[in-house]
Amino acid sequence: MALRNFLLASSLVLVAPQLYAQVTTSVPAAKPTTPPPQVTRMTVAPDGSGDYKTIQEAVNASRDLSQVTVTIFIKNGTYHEKLVVPAHKTHVTLLGESRDGVIITYGDHTGDAEKHNTYSSHTVLVQANDFTAENITFENSAGPVGQAVALHVEGDRATFRNCRMLGNQDTLFMAVENSRQYYQNCYIEGTTDFLFGTATVVFDGCELHSKRNSYITAASTTQRQKYGYVFFNCKLTADAEAQKVYLGRPWRPNAKTVFINTEMGAHITAAGWDNWRNPENEKTAYYAEYNSTGPGANPKGRVAWSHQLTAKEAKQYTLKNIFAGAEAWEPAKK
Repeated sequence: MALRNFLLASSLVLVAPQLYAQVTTSVPAAKPTTPPPQVTRMTVAPDGSGDYKTIQEAVNASRDLSQVTVTIFIKNGTYHEKLVVPAHKTHVTLLGESRDGVIITYGDHTGDAEKHNTYSSHTVLVQANDFTAENITFENSAGPVGQAVALHVEGDRATFRNCRMLGNQDTLFMAVENSRQYYQNCYIEGTTDFLFGTATVVFDGCELHSKRNSYITAASTTQRQKYGYVFFNCKLTADAEAQKVYLGRPWRPNAKTVFINTEMGAHITAAGWDNWRNPENEKTAYYAEYNSTGPGANPKGRVAWSHQLTAKEAKQYTLKNIFAGAEAWEPAKK
């Protein structure tokens, strides 16, 4: 009898782990949790009445690589921020309550204590694709102390409507070759080369305001690009002290800049264009106008190496053609 009981107990010991294993594997797996819905609208207000007090906090909170528009509504106020919209924050729209009431401002510049240069002096840096800004003022408050960028844009398909860009030298940096940018009904002011960079850019119905004798544009278009800067129905204005302003000079040899149906004030010099102290640039830069008006329009006085477009040539300058690219883009007009 003792032997029988011993054998029975031994068999139970051997079977127990198997039973335990069977029991543990039969527990149902936890159901996957549903991700929270994407937030597509946020509000920024400096008094704390919105979702965030700073624009950077709202940008950081937007979904990475979003495939839908994330609108950040910004209430009136002055935002002292060095704002960055990084490459992974796609499809962000900054919508201001009013153009003059929403001001993003900072004061970095070349030669300051932090040793900033042209590429790091920005108040706002946009690296993401499919960015839009409406009703916002972008300001570099450093004053006339050297290069001081208010807005630096590297992303593709960037749109700015009813915005102001305020600064002195190098106000608006349209930075890279594969970037296409559209500015509609914007006000941009500065001193020297206050529109500069490599991007393909259209200015539509914008006012460009010169604060002293110098140059408006300094395109650095590459040889691979068919278009550089194109101005449609714009207006060139100036402070009283600015009486000799050039339309542009080539930051790089193949610079391309074209003014179409633009009203030019008396501050625009008769020659119109400058070769940046290098006659070789005259062979490669493409500078042209069509139907310029106002006291600064002087086709006969322009430098011999610039161009006056025919009506047929001017018709080729459309948003569809200018922004064709590998992937077509035609920004909507409002």
